Amino acid sequence: MKFLKWLVVLSFLLTPFAYASESTAAAPDYSDKLTLTIGSTNMKHNSTFTKAAQPVTAINGVSFIPFASVAAQYGYKISYNAQTKESIAIGKQHSLKFKLNSTIANVDGNNVKLTGAPYVLNGSLMMPLRSWGKVTGSMVAVSGKTITLSWNAVVQPQKPSADFEVQPAEIYAGETTVNYIDRSYNPADAPFIDERWEGRRDVFEEPGRYIITRQVRDVNGYWSDPYSVTITVKAPNQPPAASFTTDKLTYRIGEDVQYIDLSTDDENSIIRRTWTGNDKVFFEPGEKQITLEVEDRHGLIHSVTKTITVTDEVLYTKDEYYRLFTPVGEKMPIDSGAMLKMTSLPYTFHSEEAQMVRSNSPETLLQEGIVYETQLSGQVRFLFHNVNQIGYPVKMYLLATNNNRSPVNISTGSIGTGGPDPYVENTAKMSTIRYLQSLILNPSPRWMTIKPGETKEVLPELSKTPMKMKDVLTTYADLYADQELQFKIVVVASNKNVFTELPYLTQMPRDGKHVRGTFYKSDRSIEMSDILGDTEEYIKLGDRTMDTYLDGIDDTTGALEYNVGNFGVLYKLSLPHVAPHTLIALNARGGYYTGAFMVNGQVVPVTKSSILKDNREAAVLYRTGDSEESVEIVFTLAAGSNLPLAMMFLPLPEKRS
Repeated sequence: MKFLKWLVVLSFLLTPFAYASESTAAAPDYSDKLTLTIGSTNMKHNSTFTKAAQPVTAINGVSFIPFASVAAQYGYKISYNAQTKESIAIGKQHSLKFKLNSTIANVDGNNVKLTGAPYVLNGSLMMPLRSWGKVTGSMVAVSGKTITLSWNAVVQPQKPSADFEVQPAEIYAGETTVNYIDRSYNPADAPFIDERWEGRRDVFEEPGRYIITRQVRDVNGYWSDPYSVTITVKAPNQPPAASFTTDKLTYRIGEDVQYIDLSTDDENSIIRRTWTGNDKVFFEPGEKQITLEVEDRHGLIHSVTKTITVTDEVLYTKDEYYRLFTPVGEKMPIDSGAMLKMTSLPYTFHSEEAQMVRSNSPETLLQEGIVYETQLSGQVRFLFHNVNQIGYPVKMYLLATNNNRSPVNISTGSIGTGGPDPYVENTAKMSTIRYLQSLILNPSPRWMTIKPGETKEVLPELSKTPMKMKDVLTTYADLYADQELQFKIVVVASNKNVFTELPYLTQMPRDGKHVRGTFYKSDRSIEMSDILGDTEEYIKLGDRTMDTYLDGIDDTTGALEYNVGNFGVLYKLSLPHVAPHTLIALNARGGYYTGAFMVNGQVVPVTKSSILKDNREAAVLYRTGDSEESVEIVFTLAAGSNLPLAMMFLPLPEKRS
């Protein structure tokens, strides 16, 4: 049986045949030929004779050739990757990877099925003949015991590429100097020695679409295919045309002027409009010049000036106009001296048993440490207001320690944080706005349990963002604990672990100017039963006389402490009788002020677009309608602002047309 098997194999090998990796009837001319002999190590490459490491062999009808010896004649560089166990041949045209005993090879990154699995003969890898011809693109011819491999070793050169870029992106006729950026590439890495252009110009005199074509020739004489770029040349840019009109040409004192911008630009690209003299309303008679200047994106400018006339006829005085038309949440000018002539209304307040912690001393943080410490249970409002001058980013934490023998449950309620921000006006405004909004939303309590002997951070909003140098942080927060907890307000560098640092921190000394302490009866209800707004009246807040300061204790020293300014106190002002057509406005008597007030369930910033800079400005909080109204105002005086405040009740003039 073995004899018959080998007889069949021998008859197959001795039968003449020819084939190529691609089926071809006649082989073309090839640059290289390698002649092998079955059972022999002799090789002939073109006219040169050499020896192979192993003879051509046959197994089960498959002829095998010595991989390394044959690949070397093709010019492949041979290597072995011990990690992947691959025999590798790298040439100009192909990258080949074979594995011992595997019928799958990797050819130029793709897996290819072999006709047989490579094996080792006397230390040499043997490769199936037909598969070698396929993966190398060779013609294989067998005649008797002679095998001929034919291939082209010369790689046909690739054409160079004539790529280029036109700059700038926008080209204007007669104005723009066009630059041509060379992006040409030659796969042969041969230099370019010539080029051809069609349609190239440095300046295009007329607008329109143009096709620019280029070819390049390298030192070997190869020309690229034409490469074309289509550009659009725009008409020269025209300056914008400033234009506007008003709804009429003659106005009364206190009458709104409507300005209608009619400016145009050929590219619709006006980037700036600057008005001069376009007051919304005028309170002095005479000729008023209004100018509008516009600029397009190319820097071309045009302006126009028109004149309107303001007569002596008065529609509204300045005071009447601003009382009627200043939007709620914005500010209006007032006569600060005239306010003092108004009636100052007395009031009394009712204090509720509410606890409040104010942490404001030292206001300027100069070192890491414990800012304040106290022991409390029940409902507590915290007010934090500090600026970082330590010299590097820090974080502030509110920590609670359970010194009891049983777990303590603690929850957070309404919270309002402003900052960290380098501008105290921003933190004062945003903290009060967000706190009052939170009161309206009445969020579900967020509970946590603190085990006996355990310390936890209970207000993560406070430490969420590091305070950079000179940043201010202002926060109002409501907490509730069902048993007593030891609270510590702690400041450490932002890159430190507060719990690791806590045992080594010391109490910060107070600065002698600001307030820290624990206060009680910190909710105040003010109810005024009289009709307000029939005449010009006001009440004072934060003045220490009517609105007396809370007293409390600095729990770090045991000293008596007064809550100067009553910051952190929550006020509820009930006004059951406010006359029809009454303006409620806020005037800052002590200097700049910003914050927010909740009026009938709506938060009103002071102010939406600015702050009250001094006592010559007032913020509009509310206007009543055609009938008497009940108004409820809830607020907390904004930390970082100046007091006292005057809340004014002013009759509105009749609207006229």
